[in-house]
Amino acid sequence: QVQLVESGGGLVQAGGSLRLSCAASGRTFSTYAMGWFRQAPGKEREFVAAISRAGSVTNYKDSVKGRFTISRENAKNTVSLQMNSLTPEDTAVYYCAAKLYGTTQTMTTQNDYWGQGTQVTVSA
Repeated sequence: QVQLVESGGGLVQAGGSLRLSCAASGRTFSTYAMGWFRQAPGKEREFVAAISRAGSVTNYKDSVKGRFTISRENAKNTVSLQMNSLTPEDTAVYYCAAKLYGTTQTMTTQNDYWGQGTQVTVSA
């Protein structure tokens, strides 16, 4: 299995940037599609971004396209989310997710593993 641990969340002013990281344990990291989800207070968890097993294909929620970039380094068992031009609407707990043999499409709704989450707060 894969254990996921997120880091990099914090408080930032509108227009600022943050880089989230997800560290995975295990020897089969490259067999998992990886992604990021977020959940704001009182709202359902929503898909943000995903990346294929080899890192060649990405998928983004429309509202973050051009602002967020997902990447992975399989040799280091990590996946990152660079977030630029942040707005208060981006405030949420961000979760790292993994899906065995998944694709950037199939993991938008179902995943095998989840991290504990990291808080991102964007002030106006």
